[in-house]
Amino acid sequence: MPTTLCSAKASYKKQPGTLELTDSHLTWTQEGKKAPAVRVQHPEASSLFCSKEGAAQVRLKLGLVNDEAGHNFTFTSPSAVAYVEREAFKQELTNIISRNRSAAPTPLQKPTPLAAISTPAKTPAPIPSTSRATSVSSDTRTPVLSGIDAATDFRLRKKVLLSNPELLALHKELVMSGHITESEFWDGREHLLLAEAAAEGQKRGRPGQLVDPRPQTVEGGEVKIVITPQLVHDIFDEFPVVAKAYNDNVPNKLSEAEFWKRYFQSKLFNAHRASIRSSAAQHVVKDDPIFDKYLEKDDDELEPRRARNEVSDLFINIGATLEDHVETGNEKDVTMQAGRQRGALPLIRKFNEHSERLLNSALGEVPPTKRRRIDNGNDEDEDAYAQITLDDLRDPEAMSGITLQMQDRERYFEGQLTRSASEQASSEVVDVRAAFAELKHGFRGWEPRFSQLRVDKKAGDAALDSMTQNVSARLDIRTRKTDFPPTLFRQLTTCQTAANEFLRQFWTSLYPPPTTTSSSATPSQNAAKVAKMAGYLSKTREKVEALVRAGQMEGVEPERVQVAMKPLLDAVEHALAFYRVRGAKNSTLKIA
Repeated sequence: MPTTLCSAKASYKKQPGTLELTDSHLTWTQEGKKAPAVRVQHPEASSLFCSKEGAAQVRLKLGLVNDEAGHNFTFTSPSAVAYVEREAFKQELTNIISRNRSAAPTPLQKPTPLAAISTPAKTPAPIPSTSRATSVSSDTRTPVLSGIDAATDFRLRKKVLLSNPELLALHKELVMSGHITESEFWDGREHLLLAEAAAEGQKRGRPGQLVDPRPQTVEGGEVKIVITPQLVHDIFDEFPVVAKAYNDNVPNKLSEAEFWKRYFQSKLFNAHRASIRSSAAQHVVKDDPIFDKYLEKDDDELEPRRARNEVSDLFINIGATLEDHVETGNEKDVTMQAGRQRGALPLIRKFNEHSERLLNSALGEVPPTKRRRIDNGNDEDEDAYAQITLDDLRDPEAMSGITLQMQDRERYFEGQLTRSASEQASSEVVDVRAAFAELKHGFRGWEPRFSQLRVDKKAGDAALDSMTQNVSARLDIRTRKTDFPPTLFRQLTTCQTAANEFLRQFWTSLYPPPTTTSSSATPSQNAAKVAKMAGYLSKTREKVEALVRAGQMEGVEPERVQVAMKPLLDAVEHALAFYRVRGAKNSTLKIA
């Protein structure tokens, strides 16, 4: 009999029961039942998470080696008793996880705890989990992508599956049921993981919106502005003069709340608004002896207050018309003269400065001389092209394709020789005078009578009717709803999806791509995988026949199911026929 270490009342999936920890297992049994619904061996425990002290519910989450979701338990005793019981389980499970970590050959990276209080200890163990459907857990810990740790690889796979419900259903159907391994499932889908990794690693840039807090009218006619730490940071970054005023006056002269209240009612805030200031707005704002000291004169002169950097790159210089075509002359561009609307100049320059700050934040701390690629070649065209080409639009790796496996190569090359001989014969010197005389002789007796030409409309009308019927049939098929019963339709979809995956695995193993992101398999491993997939494909017809019988029981005609699955059966039969022919050739070569 196993020794009980601790026991407590706890709920699992909102069902009351008893949680018990012995010297070999952690079990949870629902009230009124004898067999435990959850049974976890000690080597399966990999991480532990707990709720905060004083939380409304006392919870404990146990992560497994092959399942980070694990199991969540809520202690149902009174809060004081539940906390003591939880701490007892926490102490024992922490010791168990520590033993698992010390026994493991290579511990993985510790996970970031999702709960507030946690005791993370994520470690692989050699014993597969029995609390879920069996799968090939031996390669679950093996990264699909090379160069990253197993924990990151697992997180990427999980995110890809959760974002694609169809792929998740296929994963449950094939991997969780043990038909194929985890690495086989992701073989050929590495691009999904790479895209997810690139999305995670992409640095988020600054928002392009100009900082302009909008007042909100609440009950009673009062106006308020919600101030958040992010808004304060954006205001200080966009308007350094406000940061200077804050440092000069808070907290010595003004409290933080009083500072922001007076700022949003001052002329300084009105000058920072992302709209053209009107005379009406000038009467709304109030004079403030503190913030008025930081006011600056409107930047509405013809020359901006802030000196502009000269643009030497003609590809981005919108004023380049002043200098190009000097050999023929060019009038000065007078269509965009600054200062026609003097009141708009401060706002336009504010937008320009904001855009410049966004570009500088995207470029980072890079010297201006290195922000543009400079080519010292002698070819001016190449220099110009180098300035506008974008490296992100270039494919760094050229795909060489899959080697074509040909049958009867001798006949192909014989055809090439025959074609080249005929081309040589046709490339003989032609007598132009004789050819023209022959052409002229052929036109004797011919008279142009295009006015008497009459085209029969029946042929054109028949062609138009045929095309119209074809389009109508296609639209009818697309708009027609599937009238299969929902259960049968789901079974048909599952069968087709699984068979398509087996076909993909079959052909990929038979003709592996020349370059892969994962570790390439040996020819013997590919051959074994091909035989395995062929065995699965050979059972497809039996599954379809079972679906036909299931459809008959639900009142669906067998012919309809057979027509729906015929393309799949044809593809499977083609793959199996190719496999048999290939196997026969290999056996013949071995005998010879």
